[in-house]
Amino acid sequence: MDNEEIKQKLLQIENTDLDFTVIMTGKESSRVNGLYKPDTREILLHNKNFKSDTQLIYTAIHEYTHHLINAQDMAENGGKFVAKGARVHTAEFWARFHGLLEKAGELGIYKLNLDDYPELKELTENIRTNYIEQNGKLMQEFGKALNKAHQLCDEANIRYEDYIDRILCLPRNSARDITKLGAVEVNPALGFDNMKKVAALKNAGERDSAAQQILSGKAPDTVTELMKKKAAGDPREKLEREKNRLTKTIEALQQRLQFVEESLESM
Repeated sequence: MDNEEIKQKLLQIENTDLDFTVIMTGKESSRVNGLYKPDTREILLHNKNFKSDTQLIYTAIHEYTHHLINAQDMAENGGKFVAKGARVHTAEFWARFHGLLEKAGELGIYKLNLDDYPELKELTENIRTNYIEQNGKLMQEFGKALNKAHQLCDEANIRYEDYIDRILCLPRNSARDITKLGAVEVNPALGFDNMKKVAALKNAGERDSAAQQILSGKAPDTVTELMKKKAAGDPREKLEREKNRLTKTIEALQQRLQFVEESLESM
């Protein structure tokens, strides 16, 4: 493929009115496979890094995602270039990138198929079944055990927070996330990290929908971003999110206050 062919494939995946240039640098880089320059709207691809067109187009789509977000930002600011901060790989970015990869797959522009590599396919099933799912089941049982421990601490008049901090030596945020898995039914085949994301959804129907989408092959970032957008229009969900943020802030301030008070008493 040459530069123009790559550009046309990207436009086929998703069109944009903001023009851009694709440049294969003819170089190899140990740091990055590609780069997007938002001020000049250039997609640079270090093509000596790639062994196949599939690898090349993957990186091209990655950099094109930056361009589409740049185009969106400029459209929202009257056509003016908007300088971004250091953090450009946001949840929004990954959701959009994975959406473009799906579209590219449907169009036959990009392929992710394990059928041609039986050893990798067999290993993948082993990882899913014996590691991801088993880890999910273990953390689910862990959550139930923490819920039981909380109950027994209350019966013994022991502060559960102190038990978590100094007996189990478990970070409180971790304990909270794990405990949710013991209280909400989530498919362990998702794996621990995805189970946390799904368990955070309030509605059982939304949890089931998110789990099914992830298990069907949708990237977790894409699913959670879609759920956020859906919830954004619901005033109750908005208040629930604000309540969660405030609760976390209050917990952090209470811990800090306790530390300060104990420090003052020891002086």
